[in-house]
Amino acid sequence: MKTELPDALLKIAVETALVAGKEILSVYETGNFSIEAKADKSPLTSADKLAHAVIAAKLEETGVPVLSEEGRAIPYAERAALTRLWIVDPLDGTKEFISRSGDFTVNIALIDEGQPVLGVIYVPVLDELFFGIVGDGAYKVEGTSRFKSIGELMATAIKLPLKSDGARYRVVNSRSHMNERTTAFIDSLRQKHPDLEIVQRGSSFKICMVASGEADIYPRFGPTMEWDTAAGHAIALAAGKHMVKADEQGDLAYNKENLLNPFFIVQ
Repeated sequence: MKTELPDALLKIAVETALVAGKEILSVYETGNFSIEAKADKSPLTSADKLAHAVIAAKLEETGVPVLSEEGRAIPYAERAALTRLWIVDPLDGTKEFISRSGDFTVNIALIDEGQPVLGVIYVPVLDELFFGIVGDGAYKVEGTSRFKSIGELMATAIKLPLKSDGARYRVVNSRSHMNERTTAFIDSLRQKHPDLEIVQRGSSFKICMVASGEADIYPRFGPTMEWDTAAGHAIALAAGKHMVKADEQGDLAYNKENLLNPFFIVQ
């Protein structure tokens, strides 16, 4: 990787994701955490809250506003005037956290003029880090805990996508959001790729799999919010992949009045 980073904010985002991930693991490993229901009936754990507090405190130092799933909802009238903001999911995959599948992530993205320009995703259980800046490249680090400094960690990162192993065409989809439209889409792919392989994973890790070349496509025909996808979107773009609306085509936009995403496809 280049020794000169195009944006100093990347180091801050990487450090923040790693610290938040370690806080999440400290809760996960004990198995002792509280669970409550949010207004949309989705679960919220004490680990979500802890990660949000860590991320909000560290990113506040950048002077860039933070829009977090677990934080204060910035009114659209205020957000609309922002050219740059962080969009964060402190713990993406809370259901996976609760079920102890390990498929949960920390998502941090920097949005500029409605587009993702920087993304960091950390997978605490695997100790894997993905990060990228659009136009500069995307990278992966395995075993982040072995490095003594963020600079050393980032200097030894592997550029994405990785070389394909020549395996079958791989479709990655959600463990918990399979539906009829997704099934029909996969069936249509099977006409071109009779021996395709379906891989089920949780959280934004699915986008990382496409960015890294471990999967060929990720179709999402179910609801997601901007904080679910922003970091992965940036990493996918930085890796030379595409993430487009499933129905109308065109790129996903961020910092919208309605933070709900359209259906999309990553490939």
